[in-house]
Amino acid sequence: MQKLTCFKAYDIRGRLGEELNEDIAWRIGRAYGEYLKPKTIVLGGDVRLTSEALKLALARGLQDAGVDVLDIGLSGTEEIYFATWHLKVDGGIEVTASHNPMDYNGMKLVREGARPISGDTGLRDVQRLAEANDFPPVDEAKRGSYKQISVVEAYIDHLFSYINVKNIKPLKLVINSGNGAAGPVIDAIEARFTALNVPLTFVKVHNTPDGNFPNGIPNPLLPECRDDTRNAVTEHGADMGIAFDGDFDRCFLFDEKGQFIEGYYIVGLLAAAFLEKQPGAKIIHDPRLSWNTVDIVERAGGTPVMSKTGHAFIKERMRQEDAIYGGEMSAHHYFRDFAYCDSGMIPWLLVTELLCLKGKTLGELVHDRMAAWPASGEINSKLADPKVAIERVHQHFAPHATDIDHTDGVSMAFGDWRFNLRSSNTEPVVRLNVESRSNEQLMQSRTQEIMALLNQ
Repeated sequence: MQKLTCFKAYDIRGRLGEELNEDIAWRIGRAYGEYLKPKTIVLGGDVRLTSEALKLALARGLQDAGVDVLDIGLSGTEEIYFATWHLKVDGGIEVTASHNPMDYNGMKLVREGARPISGDTGLRDVQRLAEANDFPPVDEAKRGSYKQISVVEAYIDHLFSYINVKNIKPLKLVINSGNGAAGPVIDAIEARFTALNVPLTFVKVHNTPDGNFPNGIPNPLLPECRDDTRNAVTEHGADMGIAFDGDFDRCFLFDEKGQFIEGYYIVGLLAAAFLEKQPGAKIIHDPRLSWNTVDIVERAGGTPVMSKTGHAFIKERMRQEDAIYGGEMSAHHYFRDFAYCDSGMIPWLLVTELLCLKGKTLGELVHDRMAAWPASGEINSKLADPKVAIERVHQHFAPHATDIDHTDGVSMAFGDWRFNLRSSNTEPVVRLNVESRSNEQLMQSRTQEIMALLNQ
């Protein structure tokens, strides 16, 4: 029996060839069909050169299991979430490797209602069946159908339901799609604004989908991937810069000076915007950086709720609490009215409206919050023995902590600073986040102290 190493904690991701190929994709489709017994599911794929072939192999596997397949074509992950939920079908799969290197591809799986299928909600069962590869013979009479469809118009309608276009004033936006799947959606949004006579100017960078990624893999979390957006903002005198990863489930914002704004501060901004529209609502946040979000939510009369990091955990908690919005500092933003899923398109539309309503620049909107709650941003370290290193930090600081929390890794709070330290669920690294109360210097020195302990 072949062990399939492409199955990860939340999704499927692997190196092309040995870890993921058309045969394995067929087996995954067949296994999904046999395990969940869906009647109809939607499929989509990102811009990678192998996505189409893998998607069609996946479709054949599903059809062989008796499942009807609706193919929405080139798409971002959130378009699969939307299609699954909007069409009320039994599940969906997006073929994508998001921001992984060129020689990778993968899949994100959901069931009805766009609920995630991850390690403890069915992904291991699908893996077991795919590895065994012991499927009943195909019954040609019961084989599923295959049809290409589009949900773009309905999806754009839904995106526009989050804003009031009457609030939009003349603004210039730089939008960098990174040659990923976002380009066609940006074109459709621009066309809709134009049709509604909304005075927005789009400066589009790397907008054409191209699986060769001539301008590098789109991953704006990496500082080296930000220059094209930053430069375009300053060159065109734009009001804001927006950049996406390959499957645009994350959205990264740059202020009017081209400065990258950490996702953490955008969570606070969006939380405040939602609480203006729905006072008293619940807002979900992750434990990595939290003081700014908690402060904003409590001041606005909302209820902050902490959840373990990771989309499967956040979505589950959002449903439990019926939270209106959830945000992670990694630039994943979740919306109750979007089937509790994450979207990379809704956040920048909301922030665009916010700039117009407040009459302030993005830099002005986040300046005071960044000064009040300075944060290190996430620092990743590859360590020989992460467990031992984390324990060393734990032992050193625990006696002085006013609060210790193990929701996700270890979080420790002291009077005027806190940190979170955790092992990644998806790669062999330890991730550190540090923040303080209005004291940049303290935050920097504590960060260096923890880094020294980790690397001892």
